[in-house]
Amino acid sequence: MLFDNLQNKQVQKGKQEQQFNTETMLPISEINDGFCILKDGGIRAILRADGINLDLKNFDEIQSILEQYKRFLNSLEFPLQFLVRNTYLDLREYLHYVSSNVDRLTTGALKDQGQHYLSFLDDINMKQGLIYVKQFYIVVPYYVGEMDADQVKKPWRSKFMDALNAKDDVESVVSRYRNFVKGQKMINTRIALVQEGLWSLGIQTQQLSTKEVISLLFSMYNPLLDSTQSQVIF
Repeated sequence: MLFDNLQNKQVQKGKQEQQFNTETMLPISEINDGFCILKDGGIRAILRADGINLDLKNFDEIQSILEQYKRFLNSLEFPLQFLVRNTYLDLREYLHYVSSNVDRLTTGALKDQGQHYLSFLDDINMKQGLIYVKQFYIVVPYYVGEMDADQVKKPWRSKFMDALNAKDDVESVVSRYRNFVKGQKMINTRIALVQEGLWSLGIQTQQLSTKEVISLLFSMYNPLLDSTQSQVIF
């Protein structure tokens, strides 16, 4: 009886852990071909975008870019999410590359210049945390049934509870796959519209691969293991 009760408790504990774990709190079900498939059947694509240094533009150029950007946003019939990440500069790999090349130099003057350059880079790398680069991402959505307006107006608490209550059974998996096949063409069209609109502003974009999406999500959900900071703009 004692071991029977213990076994039953272990089974119940296992069910509870399976029901409430980190995976159940995430809205993402799987990542397929660079697309994030959500538990509700929605699809998200993530684009990496280059930035524009407005400090190098004059007043008229800045106003022209802002006006084109405003027209681009107003022309869209679906919402976008913008993500800005401040990634601290890490020169360790580049330092190793430079050091190996400096060691192979035979000319005294060139080797001295290489050593000075290596010291300069090492000093910059020691200031890691003070020097960083910005990375820009754009999330392009596709909603199940194309009920974009209803999904945008839906409170974030409701979306969060929907993700927690989503049951990942065989029926839901099959349904998500059908929605993915159906919505992939639509979201590819939206990606093309976004890329074309930003290209007219001089901004180059590229869709993240499956490996890059996994790396991005891992760094976001594990901030203590990654030397980046993330901020969702809207």
